[in-house]
Amino acid sequence: MPNWFTLADWFTADEWRAVALSLRVSLWATVLSLPLGTYVAHVLARREFWGKQLLNGLVHLPLILPPVVTGYLLLLAFGRKGVIGQYLDQWFGLVLAFKWSGAVLAAAVMAFPLMVRAIRQAFEAVDPKLEQTAGTLGASPLWVFVTVTLPLILPGIIAGAVLCFAKAMGEFGATITFVSNIPGQTQTLPSAIYTFLQVPGGDPQAFRLVLVSIAVAMLALILSELLSRAVARRIAGR
Repeated sequence: MPNWFTLADWFTADEWRAVALSLRVSLWATVLSLPLGTYVAHVLARREFWGKQLLNGLVHLPLILPPVVTGYLLLLAFGRKGVIGQYLDQWFGLVLAFKWSGAVLAAAVMAFPLMVRAIRQAFEAVDPKLEQTAGTLGASPLWVFVTVTLPLILPGIIAGAVLCFAKAMGEFGATITFVSNIPGQTQTLPSAIYTFLQVPGGDPQAFRLVLVSIAVAMLALILSELLSRAVARRIAGR
């Protein structure tokens, strides 16, 4: 049996870099997705317009498509010669393909549907009459959202953010297609696990990173549950 639990080599430098990069990518993917995810969830939950089902389909498309296809589409759009990427490079000197920032984009795209679904359900659970009543008292739409809607949907926002973070931590197919698997630059936790599994004798390293993945995912879910309950109790106590 492999000696998987030798403390002297519990984590190598490459493993630490993969863990740190995954946490960095997941955090940025969540933070950058949250404003847009909240807005899209609000639009889907509260408004009726032509093309709503099309928008809903586009939002959830990454859940249906093979991740490699999503990564390839990102490469076509945001690669150095891509439809959008060429202008980002020319005008801002911003290159996403084969960079850690590209891993953020890939993770955000793949996790976005889960975030939107959670926040949309929170919007749909709020009685629109509460918002309408606040509006009749002279409050602006923005003030109604901040003072009435936002506190009520906060548990859903927390749940959506945690789901986004956890999904981003586990994203592999789109990320490796769009930014490759460069140690220390774009090699995230799933990519590192895949790499170690392809190397003879790499099972111990892969197993350690699997344990890290499980621990981070469980911690995120537990934290989400605790925060959601705390917010719900606070709202109920008002």
